[in-house]
Amino acid sequence: MTKVDLITGFLGSGKTTFLKLYVKYLLKKSEKIGIIENDYGAVNVDMMLLSELSDLGCEVETIAGACDLDCHKRRFKTKLIALGMQKLDRVVIEPSGIFDVDEFFDILHEEPLDSWYEIGSVIAVADALELSALSKESSYLLASQTANAGAVVLSKTQFSDENKINEKIRQINEALKAVNCSKKLGDNVIKKNWSDFTDDDFEKIESCGYELFDYTKNALPSNAYSSLYFMNNDINPLEIREISHKLFSGKEYGSIFRIKGFLKQDENWLELNATEKQFELSPKDNGQDIIIVIGENLNEEKIKEVFKNEA
Repeated sequence: MTKVDLITGFLGSGKTTFLKLYVKYLLKKSEKIGIIENDYGAVNVDMMLLSELSDLGCEVETIAGACDLDCHKRRFKTKLIALGMQKLDRVVIEPSGIFDVDEFFDILHEEPLDSWYEIGSVIAVADALELSALSKESSYLLASQTANAGAVVLSKTQFSDENKINEKIRQINEALKAVNCSKKLGDNVIKKNWSDFTDDDFEKIESCGYELFDYTKNALPSNAYSSLYFMNNDINPLEIREISHKLFSGKEYGSIFRIKGFLKQDENWLELNATEKQFELSPKDNGQDIIIVIGENLNEEKIKEVFKNEA
């Protein structure tokens, strides 16, 4: 049977970066790998970042769009069926940062998937730098994504310290407690800088499995999270840092979790990836002229005004 791993985590936590590192480790073991990528929004920017894995021989499928639950389940199952026919060793799934983990377990117990796949590991990625106060909805997502994880992998620990890391673990445990989950994070938290990971570290993650803890399920409001798209931008890359800082710091724009996309400088592409605590603008061979703002209770009119004034 084909093993299937889930890499979950909140928006901007670093799931795609971790997935690339993890899959490259699996490829070194000569495993035949399939990937299902689900970006939050109608345009799948993260899919472009996985092109190098496709070049290495991985079968990459994408589910683009924050569609309703029934639609998402149908698309998810269709992709799993397509990959299930290819006799892969493992499928690695990276869902949107807004994802009900129960969907993963439910679908894999449906026919014919239950005879093709066995659940491997559930890995939750959590941002060690992000310690802002969470809304009730975001706290619930954090809890639901870590409740069943066999391992919680902290990102960006090289920019943090022991006190902040412990505070992040406390935040996750409080989120779990708030939904009446008895799980408490301990030795299954991996705090090591990802650039220092060895094959032994990845082997530990690969074999972490998953846990089944009960917790109080909450239905998320359909309009709680949204994404805005800005295409055909005429923004100087030198100005995007100031724009990002303004959007993250201004409460009138809503609660922004992540700004990502691509900008063009002369004939070269630059990848934008920004959170409240971190800003990255790095060269890429390929890109798409788009910037996406993702967050909670976004003020579309005011955000559009910022981009219009800077263009």
